[in-house]
Amino acid sequence: MYWNLFTDSCLDAVLDTLKILPFLFLAYLLIEILEHHAEDKTTEIIHRAGNWGPVLGGALGIIPQCGFSAATANLYAGGLITRGTLIAVFLSTSDEMLPILISKSAPASLIVRILLYKFAAGMLGGILIDVVEKRLHARQDRKELHDICEQEGCNCEEGVLRSAIFHTVKIAAFLLVTSFLINIAVELVGEEHLSNFILNKPVIGELLAGLIGLIPNCAASVILTELYLQGGMSAGAMLSGLLCGAGVGLLVLFRMNKRFMKDNLITLLLLYISGVLLSLPASALPIF
Repeated sequence: MYWNLFTDSCLDAVLDTLKILPFLFLAYLLIEILEHHAEDKTTEIIHRAGNWGPVLGGALGIIPQCGFSAATANLYAGGLITRGTLIAVFLSTSDEMLPILISKSAPASLIVRILLYKFAAGMLGGILIDVVEKRLHARQDRKELHDICEQEGCNCEEGVLRSAIFHTVKIAAFLLVTSFLINIAVELVGEEHLSNFILNKPVIGELLAGLIGLIPNCAASVILTELYLQGGMSAGAMLSGLLCGAGVGLLVLFRMNKRFMKDNLITLLLLYISGVLLSLPASALPIF
C-alpha cells in the first residue's frame, strides 16, 4: 500500500513538474530580460528616493528581480536608505511566487490582486515604520556597494539564457519535491481534510506561515505558493509568508551589517510583525 502511494505520488509530481517546465522557463526568461535591463536603475531610484523611499520600495519590490532585496540590504547597511524603505522592499518582494503562479496558469486577476496587495502592504508598512522611528540613527560607516547575488546561487551575471535555465532547473527541483510531499499529504490526510490544515486556521496560520517566510531561501516561497494553490493554506497565511519572505535579502543584511546585530534583529522582528499584521485582512476581505 505505502509503496504504491510512494510511486503514484512520485509519478504525479514528475508529470506535474514536466508539464509546467516550458511555462516556468518562459517566465524566468522574461524576468531575466527585465532584470538585466532594470535592476541597476531601480536600485539607483531607491537610493535617491528620500522620503518617498517606502512608496517606491513597495512599487519596485514587486518587480521580479533576483538581487533587488540583496541590493537594498546593502544600501541599508551602508546607511543610504531608511529602515522603512528596506522593509517596504522586503514586504513587497515576491521571490519565486510570480513564476510559479504563471507556470501553474493561475488566473491573471488573482496574480494582479496578490501583487497589488503586496505593494500596498509594503508601502504602508514602510511608511508606518519610518513615521514611528522618525529617522534612523545616522551612521557614517558607508560601505562599498556590491552585488553578492551570485554568491547565493543566482548566477545573475551568466547571461540571460543561462541564468533563466539555471533558475528553471533549480525551482523545478523544489517544485518536484514540494509536489511529491503535498501529494503524499493529500493521499494520507484526504483532500476533504486538507482545508482543515492548521495553516488554514485564522491568525495561527498567519503566524506560522510568517515564520516559514523568514527562511532566507527560495524554497519558502515555493512551498507557500504551492500549498495555497493546493488549498493547504488560506490567502492570509500565504500572504503572511510571502510578505515576511525577503529572499536572500535578510541573509545579506545580517552578513553586511554584522556589526549592528541588534539593529538587524529589530529589522527582522519588525518585518515579521508587519508581515503578519498586514496579512490578516486578506482572509476577511472578499478579494481572494
